[in-house]
Amino acid sequence: MTYNQQMPVKTYYDSILQAVGQTPMIRLNEIVADLPCTVLAKVESFNPGLSAKDRIALLMIEKAERSGKLLPGGTVIESTSGNTGYSVAMVCAVKGYRCILTAPAKISDEKQMALKALGVDLRICPTNVKPEDPESYYSLAKQLNEEIPNSYYINQYYNTDNAEAHYRTTGPEIWQQSGGNITYYVAACGTGGTLTGTARFLKNKKPDVNVIGVDAYGSVLKKYHETREFDPNEIYPYKLEAVGKNIIPANVDFDLVDEFVKVKDDEAAHRARELATVEGILAGYSSGAALQGVFEIADRLKPNDLVVVLFSDHGSKYFNKIFNDEWMREQGFME
Repeated sequence: MTYNQQMPVKTYYDSILQAVGQTPMIRLNEIVADLPCTVLAKVESFNPGLSAKDRIALLMIEKAERSGKLLPGGTVIESTSGNTGYSVAMVCAVKGYRCILTAPAKISDEKQMALKALGVDLRICPTNVKPEDPESYYSLAKQLNEEIPNSYYINQYYNTDNAEAHYRTTGPEIWQQSGGNITYYVAACGTGGTLTGTARFLKNKKPDVNVIGVDAYGSVLKKYHETREFDPNEIYPYKLEAVGKNIIPANVDFDLVDEFVKVKDDEAAHRARELATVEGILAGYSSGAALQGVFEIADRLKPNDLVVVLFSDHGSKYFNKIFNDEWMREQGFME
């Protein structure tokens, strides 16, 4: 058989869900020129839903289907700061489920519009209320799950399939792409799945990998890691999205984290903006926070270190926020 007679090889996906995962690792150059080591970015915006949350949404919904918790014609409910919601909505669109999402008012306009474009029934809740408050987006999601027949509440904060998705996919990818030479893994911590699910795989392979969790000022995670005490005095409003928490999610395995560092709202915003202008990577607010986390540990990095920093979502979700000069000035981040 000649070349022209050979049967073509199938190269297309049967749905967008098959495009989840296998995101690239990209070396950073100019922005880390003053650091002595190699810094690689795991760029999760290459997922079809533009964030790392595609991984958890797909796994959690498919596990719910297999267990019988989610039946045909059902409704999927989730509380979200935006990225998980988009990924859940994408999976629901393909699989034919109704999708109801609850979200805090601080999520960006771009995220809200994207969710509505996918047909989501979006319920916006107050931002600065306690989790147990009936008006919080956590409480509303639980209430809707109780009221709506044949509904499934994903509950990314306490459903440990969240971390399992990253243990199965993100961790192995980073290990393979770094050639096993990784010495530091740096990632923002919100639900904790991306940080500690990945960390569990990496530490199983190489116990001395340093895992650095990036937290926000106004969040309880760093203090809890250091003391194992929940301190409500740590909680106050902040602008960062998908970084930090005013609860202790079940997906955060604090024993897998070597250290938490806190970053400021303005530092994270400026790092994301700089990343776009000098590296050509348009990444989101939490990605800027993760990158700032690398600079928080700069004094201990050595020439033979290989740092992997996870960029969790795409900057297009923040055009009206951190990439908007007017918004930056309103927050006091720019003169």
